[in-house]
Amino acid sequence: MKQPTGSYPHVRVRDDGRAVVSQAGSVLLVETVRKTGLGQAISQALAPWRKPRTIHDPGKVLLDLALAVALGGDCLADIAMPRCEPAVFGSVASDPTVSRLIDTLAAPGDKAPRAVRSARSEVRPQVWSLAGKNAPDADGQVTADLDGVLVIAHFDKQDAAATWKKTYGHHPLTAFVDHGPGGTGEPVAALLRPGNAGSNTAADHITTAQLALAQMPEKYRRGRQALIRTDSAGGTHDFVAWLTQPGRWLSCSVGMTVTEAGPRTRSEGPGPGLDPGRRNGRRDPGRCLGL
Repeated sequence: MKQPTGSYPHVRVRDDGRAVVSQAGSVLLVETVRKTGLGQAISQALAPWRKPRTIHDPGKVLLDLALAVALGGDCLADIAMPRCEPAVFGSVASDPTVSRLIDTLAAPGDKAPRAVRSARSEVRPQVWSLAGKNAPDADGQVTADLDGVLVIAHFDKQDAAATWKKTYGHHPLTAFVDHGPGGTGEPVAALLRPGNAGSNTAADHITTAQLALAQMPEKYRRGRQALIRTDSAGGTHDFVAWLTQPGRWLSCSVGMTVTEAGPRTRSEGPGPGLDPGRRNGRRDPGRCLGL
């Protein structure tokens, strides 16, 4: 049924009805981890947090948690799902071990998240290379969509707060790399925020855009080949000024609310609208386009 290979067992498909396992569809995710080298990259990145004589590798524990979320889990204890199928997921850490690891990774501030982000960035070119014509940059340009989402949570969760939609929970700002009309996007960044975080906070949009660009191959981190796209929440002077800063010159599309004053407003003209794509009354095609 299995042969130990890397962090996860090698599962062999059979049609004789023997050695049946549940959660078999997750084998696709396990094989993705293997083929892209993500498991090895995260294990190496988190090696400083692995204590001597530790049985469970911190990198695999995090990957097991990610798999549990993909299977429908919403808390640390849901790692029990992959734990129930060692033939598919190998040895999975116990709940206390997982909890202690999360505390350990959270202790030094942002060091561990930076290490994980670095590992993801390291393997992304390999992922896009394997995707071939279905890669996000197949047409020579990468589009990153920034948007906020509401995540409902109980009142006792860290940073949970009342949201603008009169719910309770969190309001992370996310970035997805577009895969064209038929795709749902590839998550590249998420800025965790409390539920009462503002929708149009320029500093948060800048941080999320920086995190998204850092996940792209280096050639897309500056210049017109990278398109940053947001809705009207990104329509702030500070964020657009950051996007169009000389030396960065990213392509960008920022949604705008159309008002009666909209057709006559421009960045140097009267009115409350914001249209940084115009200079001296004429549109500069190299700057942001407000749609």
